[in-house]
Amino acid sequence: MRRGWKMALSGGLRCCRRVLSWVPVLIIVLVVLWSYYAYVFELCLVTVLSPAEKVIYLILYHAIFVFFAWTYWKSIFTLPQRPNQKFHLSYTDKERYKNEERPEVQKQMLVDMAKKLPVYTRTGSGAVRFCDRCHLIKPDRCHHCSVCAMCVLKMDHHCPWVNNCIGFSNYKFFLQFLAYSVLYCLYIATTVFSYFIKYWRGELPSVRSKFHVLFLLFVACMFFVSLVILFGYHCWLVSRNKTTLEAFCTPVFTSGPEKNGFNLGFIKNIQQVFGDNKKFWLIPIGSSPGDGHSFPMRSMNESQNPLLANEEPWEDNEDDSRDYPEGSSSLAVESET
Repeated sequence: MRRGWKMALSGGLRCCRRVLSWVPVLIIVLVVLWSYYAYVFELCLVTVLSPAEKVIYLILYHAIFVFFAWTYWKSIFTLPQRPNQKFHLSYTDKERYKNEERPEVQKQMLVDMAKKLPVYTRTGSGAVRFCDRCHLIKPDRCHHCSVCAMCVLKMDHHCPWVNNCIGFSNYKFFLQFLAYSVLYCLYIATTVFSYFIKYWRGELPSVRSKFHVLFLLFVACMFFVSLVILFGYHCWLVSRNKTTLEAFCTPVFTSGPEKNGFNLGFIKNIQQVFGDNKKFWLIPIGSSPGDGHSFPMRSMNESQNPLLANEEPWEDNEDDSRDYPEGSSSLAVESET
């Protein structure tokens, strides 16, 4: 009886957690809907008097708004990609691993299994990266998200503002969402500012639109500052071909720790996220190269470009088995084991 109550309580808590996880998304949606109303109706249709100015403002606004909403939708509803079946332990191997009590033998079993896979990263102690929750050998740059309860390919972080884990399948969309969010806030702030000054000086009558226009400028500036910092940080990560987790915890290869292990050079680093075809860089459609299970490494490119070998190696040594329980990075939350 007690066990049944515990299971029911646990299920109820999980259900509440899933519902509450959508609260940040709901907040963003409500703010965006209000900003749409305030800009289109209260500013353009009521406050702005020039017909030509109204048309120009509305056309440019809706062009930016479409891409902003499109990328936000893609960031939320593009599911994180899991490792494929060949990285999972077979039933026989899983039973052998679980029944083996000697840690050194378990470690050797994982080493033997990893020889058949394109896996080149290790834990800080040099062991094969293994997820004991998903029962799989982690591909390079893959991590377990404790919020999503799954291993995510090229995991960057878990973001509560999109209620999704950002990784290989949707990192491009997340970057585009940040870019169009910055552009959205900047456009609103620059076009509203002149009318903010007019209301401030009393050149326009104090009507209901005054509140919306004044508050619209305040909200746009507030979000712009926070978003431009976060976007700038992720631009830096892309230029170095790093994830947020790799920026905090240096990846360890079979040869040792190397903070620039995936750095291929500025242009190639960008192509690792956006693809080779530049006409798709601004459009939220999947164009990232590869399947998310393996990635070109710096060591493989040094023979083609010897200048890559001139940078100093990284000296930190962090254990990959470390757990990250929902720590925060600006507007994002990292949650990885």
